[in-house]
Amino acid sequence: MKVLILYSSRDGQTKTIASYIAKELSVVATCEIQDLADVGQIDLSQYQQVMIGASVRYGHFNPSLTKFVNKHVEQLNQMPSAFFAVNLTARKPEKRSPQTNAYVRKFLLSTPWQPTLCTVFAGALRYPRYRWIDRVMIQLIMRMTGGETDTSKEVEYTDWQQVSGFAQDFSELSYKK
Repeated sequence: MKVLILYSSRDGQTKTIASYIAKELSVVATCEIQDLADVGQIDLSQYQQVMIGASVRYGHFNPSLTKFVNKHVEQLNQMPSAFFAVNLTARKPEKRSPQTNAYVRKFLLSTPWQPTLCTVFAGALRYPRYRWIDRVMIQLIMRMTGGETDTSKEVEYTDWQQVSGFAQDFSELSYKK
């Protein structure tokens, strides 16, 4: 089985999650990982399954996500596909489902793509790596939402057991929807 995993990552956590999933799937599939920003022309018919992961920054996914989905929606809807979102809101367990995560709910309502499988992962807070303005803005958002505000810290909120479970569920999808 050949699987395509696409990602859009701003600070690297979504790419790390995509790589982790590819490693988990490697026992049952050949995985190809690509950045959505660099994907260019691609023939999805080469793959039996497609997974797309995207991060949220300041309430929005990277426009490359919508551009890719709109261009390939017909093929995506005809094959087993999965979507995972990564955001800091999901550091709260009750915000880790497509139904309870506002960003994912809004995306799914606005797109004609209907992924077979969908989830939300908590990301990572990497204050020391951010540009000054991002550090200040994210600190403000975290203060308003009861999160970590110490800008000297890096906190990884990703639940790797949840990621493994999602990879397992994806590996069990059949080609027929």
